[in-house]
Formats: sequence, structure tokens, C-alpha cells
Amino acid sequence: MLKIVDLRVSYGEVEVLHGISLVVEEGKIVSLVGANGSGKSTLINTISGLVRSRSGQVLLNGLELTALPAHEIVRKGIVQVPEGRKLFSQMTTYENLMIGGSHAQVRKDRPKRLQEMYEIFPLLKERAHQVVGTLSGGQQQMVAIARGLMSQPVFLMLDEPSLGLAPLIVRDIFRVVRLLNRKGLTVFLVEQNIKQSLTICHSGYVLQNGRIVLEGNGNDLLGNEFTRKAYLGL
Repeated sequence: MLKIVDLRVSYGEVEVLHGISLVVEEGKIVSLVGANGSGKSTLINTISGLVRSRSGQVLLNGLELTALPAHEIVRKGIVQVPEGRKLFSQMTTYENLMIGGSHAQVRKDRPKRLQEMYEIFPLLKERAHQVVGTLSGGQQQMVAIARGLMSQPVFLMLDEPSLGLAPLIVRDIFRVVRLLNRKGLTVFLVEQNIKQSLTICHSGYVLQNGRIVLEGNGNDLLGNEFTRKAYLGL
């Protein structure tokens, strides 16, 4: 279980996260939704150790991660698939995946993990030796997710996985998220696509201006009048 307790984050003198507290239970999909600029990426980057908090705690099964460097957090089993994918565009699909499984704890299992990725994303096997920069946006997102999975995470964070993708590709990405969760992976889904993300999650949080303003199960949040007016245009 991941637990965030009263987390505060500032850029210079400006506080952007104001006492965030939330829980991601093991084996669940939990969605964090909100508009651009609400603080979603700041929160996920703080969990990953890429941004430092002013105060508060990030706990994984009771172990405090708040002060750990990013590479140590990955070794604890928390892996982020970043917004914009951040792939090595001049390298092949295969090379990007190998980098995902490069830390010492998982390196020996890379051949097995690679075959698992090819089973989840058959297209990646076909494009294994294609330069990633020549793939479509949807194909690149598959590479990004598979690269993250190569690290054998117990907790996968997806930052805006549907951003800029066609509706058919978005549905396929969310289908994969469900599949991974059925295999036992805990998923923290950070998304602007509120309808899709709240439809597939077990629970969710709505972030607005750096504060959690609503929480509950996905269906309740979709039916909430505030959510419908503010984010769904209903």
C-alpha cells in the first residue's frame, strides 16, 4: 500500500501542493484526475523522488520513501511512466526495453520479462528493431509502458498515458491497464481523461489547485455534480 500523508511541495516560495493525503491500496487501480496545472504531475514526480517535498510523507508498506533518491525508489518497486513518454528516440524498441530492465535486481530476468512484454504488446515484437522515433504516438506509449514494466514494479504510476492519442488507441491503452491490474499490479493512474480513468478505477481522487477536493469510487465521482459540471461539461 502506498500512503501519502500531508504532502506539501513548493517551487521556490510558491506552494503548489497543499497538504495532499491519499491512499493507493495494493492490487487496485486508483485514479488521480484534474485539469492542467492542478498539480498532478508534481505529485507523481514527488512520489518518484524527482521533486522534493517541503513536508509530509510518502510511505510504501510503512517504509518511508520521502528522502530517497529516484533510483532507490525504483528499486523499492515504484516505477513511473512519464508524461510525454521520454523515450530514447534514436534507439530501437528493443534497446529502450533493455534499458528499462537494467538495474541489478532485475537484470538477470530481462529475457523472460522481454517475452512477457511481447505477449502483452505483440506489435512491439514486430517493431523490436525499429527506431522508436519513427513509431506512431500510440506505439511509443506502448514502448513507454513496457519499458516501465521491465523493471518489475509492484506499483506502476502512469502519467497522462492517453495524452495526444486517437480514441481507438486510448481505449487500447486503458484495456492494457486493466489487464496489468488483473495480473496483480497496483496502478496509480494520473489522467486528464476523467471519464475513462474513473470508469476503470477502484477509487479516485479529484485534484484542484493543489488540493484534493473529492474522493470516492469511480462511479460516485462520475456521478458527482461538481465533477460533471467542472470536468465533463454536463
